[in-house]
Amino acid sequence: MPKVGMPDIRKPQLVKATMAVIDRVGLHAASIALISKEAGVSTGIINHYFGGKHGLLEETMRAILRQHSVTIGGLLKALPADAHQQRINAIISGNFEGFQAENMVAKTWLAFWSYSMHDAQLKRLQRVNEKRLLSHLRIELKALLSRDQAELVAHGIASLIDGIWLRGTLNPEGINADKARALINDYLDKQLTFYSSNSKTTHKND
Repeated sequence: MPKVGMPDIRKPQLVKATMAVIDRVGLHAASIALISKEAGVSTGIINHYFGGKHGLLEETMRAILRQHSVTIGGLLKALPADAHQQRINAIISGNFEGFQAENMVAKTWLAFWSYSMHDAQLKRLQRVNEKRLLSHLRIELKALLSRDQAELVAHGIASLIDGIWLRGTLNPEGINADKARALINDYLDKQLTFYSSNSKTTHKND
């Protein structure tokens, strides 16, 4: 975490520089020297406020997660509390638009995703993000499905989001947000129709 006193203007500058360097040379080759040169600051500033490369990487991941949360929160606030399927669609869209969909951000996220398997703190941040996504989805899905069904569909949507992100970042053309939304919403519609049909059949047989 950055030390108290780090000028607010420097944080986004350094985060952007970190993502640019990771995009260009990869996470392991993204040295403090390259990042400081990209940001136009001395290596001493990074070491002083972040304690080195790892602290700056952690702050960069936190910045991405904060922006992600702001994006989804804003989309949900614009919708009625009882518009559950629309709110699920908004959660899905929030993973594929704006800041999150920028190629540089997507590559940085993928690099962190891989690195987090071997770093406890980054893994914790990744788990926080995963739990937040599933929590958002469960809240809306439980209004439409049983608890067990909601749990299953929430994990299905989360898996599709992760898979599309992975494929998109490995694709030179990046993530196709329209196709991503269409694919996941198709899955959601089919699941809701399937469970709704089964519920009607069960009640009819009763």
